[in-house]
Amino acid sequence: MKMKIIFIVVGVLFLVFVIIQVFAIRSQNGIEKYPYTIIKSHKNFEIRNYEAMLFTSVKLNSHDYKKASSQGFSILAGYIFGGNETKDKIAMTSPVSISLEDSMTMMFMVPKKFQKENLPKPNQSNIKFNEEPAKTMIAISFGGWANSNKIENYKNKLKAALDAEGIYYTNKFYFFGYNAPFEVFNRRNEVIVEIDNYTIN
Repeated sequence: MKMKIIFIVVGVLFLVFVIIQVFAIRSQNGIEKYPYTIIKSHKNFEIRNYEAMLFTSVKLNSHDYKKASSQGFSILAGYIFGGNETKDKIAMTSPVSISLEDSMTMMFMVPKKFQKENLPKPNQSNIKFNEEPAKTMIAISFGGWANSNKIENYKNKLKAALDAEGIYYTNKFYFFGYNAPFEVFNRRNEVIVEIDNYTIN
């Protein structure tokens, strides 16, 4: 009898897990993403043209990924989930972006239907709106759950790969995270760097 109860509990937990993962995959499929086109693929990285977009952002007094991501997500999610003067809700987008600087900045892309002028005023004064121009960036991808060591490791791998190819890059590096923490399968993370004056060889 005891074993039967254990099997039932395990079965229920597994079913709940599967439902959550299916829901997460479907949610990802319907979410608006930072639009780009791939202009060249290399073995370890992609060169992409990104469209000009509007972002909400918050500057964080930390260079630790775990601390910055938790604090930044709480602030920006609070804004888009109704923490603004009109209590409007704004759809979540992907990816979540974090600048890889001593003082990190987290950014959420604003859905295309909004303009800067018609966005509700944030309740928190440290939330800003950034109009990012169209730009060329290079991305290296990795799976699993991100942490500071992984991000730094892939940043160094990207720099080494670009140095080997003779591609000049700026010091503007970012981490892009595409998944919610509870998503287990098909996790996608990227380290991105801006480049200038790239021409296809």
